Amino acid sequence: MGFKCGIVGLPNVGKSTLFNALTQTAAAQAANYPFCTIEPNVGDVAVPDPRIERLAKIAGSKEIIPTRLTFVDIAGLVRGASKGEGLGNQFLANIRECDAIAHVVRCFVDDDVTHVEGKIAPVADIETIETELMLADLESLEKRVVALEKKARGADKEAKETLDLVMRCLVLLREGRPARLAEVKPDERKLFSSLGLLSSKPVLYVCNVEEASAAEGNAFSEAVAARAAEEGAVAVVVSAKIESEIAVLPAGEQTDYLEAVGLEEPGLNRVIRAGYDLLRLITYFTVGPKEARAWTIAAGTRAPAAAGVIHTDFEKGFIRAETIGYDDYVAANGEAGAREAGKFRLEGKEYVVADGDVLHFRFAN
Repeated sequence: MGFKCGIVGLPNVGKSTLFNALTQTAAAQAANYPFCTIEPNVGDVAVPDPRIERLAKIAGSKEIIPTRLTFVDIAGLVRGASKGEGLGNQFLANIRECDAIAHVVRCFVDDDVTHVEGKIAPVADIETIETELMLADLESLEKRVVALEKKARGADKEAKETLDLVMRCLVLLREGRPARLAEVKPDERKLFSSLGLLSSKPVLYVCNVEEASAAEGNAFSEAVAARAAEEGAVAVVVSAKIESEIAVLPAGEQTDYLEAVGLEEPGLNRVIRAGYDLLRLITYFTVGPKEARAWTIAAGTRAPAAAGVIHTDFEKGFIRAETIGYDDYVAANGEAGAREAGKFRLEGKEYVVADGDVLHFRFAN
């Protein structure tokens, strides 16, 4: 479905190092100077989910295909980006194309790595980025008001609805608050999305700490977590340096390395899962002898649209969905056991797919 999470932040906070670890490639150049990343790098990463391995084992699947999330490494923003400072206009456009933002914040002290603002102050860094996004949105919306007002006076219903939404967002932006805090009714969400506001994107804060703080975080990351809690956001602690070292190790050595540094799992697993949750995504599974496969859909998706993720013909010809909940599938040791236990269901077009459902779609050719 092409869900994209843009990695943003000030220069030299560890964005490209994090991206390299995420994609386990050297695609993004990591260097100790601003604007080392000129074009956004894109990488698809598997979403860690132990459920698919368990399903595959039960079904004897020959292949496991996890669901994926796209991360976009966007070059560092600087103060004044909304006015074109640095490479501002280009990078703001890159952010606009993403569904959510992973905001990497520097939470470590290292005299060998320069900070563009000359000090380590993660909450201030967050405010710098947020301000640039809000200023860009403010300018964008103010340019639209006159034309919308003219159309609204001419009894244009859509213009009236758009103008009302724009004015609500402008009130927030003029108060220094992001557009994502706007109260948007369910039937307004599509229109709200069409405004293309940068500060409307859901945000995940990624606190990049030194190696010694990778497990518990530090005072800097605690300040970011407090800021995130105030706005109903999520903060995740990682050490980009540790993650980059883990990423290049053979799978068999990764567990030993994690134990040595006091971690139960790579911090990137938490970042990926948090990004997945941030976009309000869920997973359903198709399971058989050939493969066990995970599929990404938005929460609230009905069965026909979920089938359409596999192939548009499945949605067009949808008849019903053979459904087993994940827990029921595991408890019954597979489909046959679930049928015997009465946990096998036939769901119709109005069924809202639940996270973890094991599905098989019936459709007309």
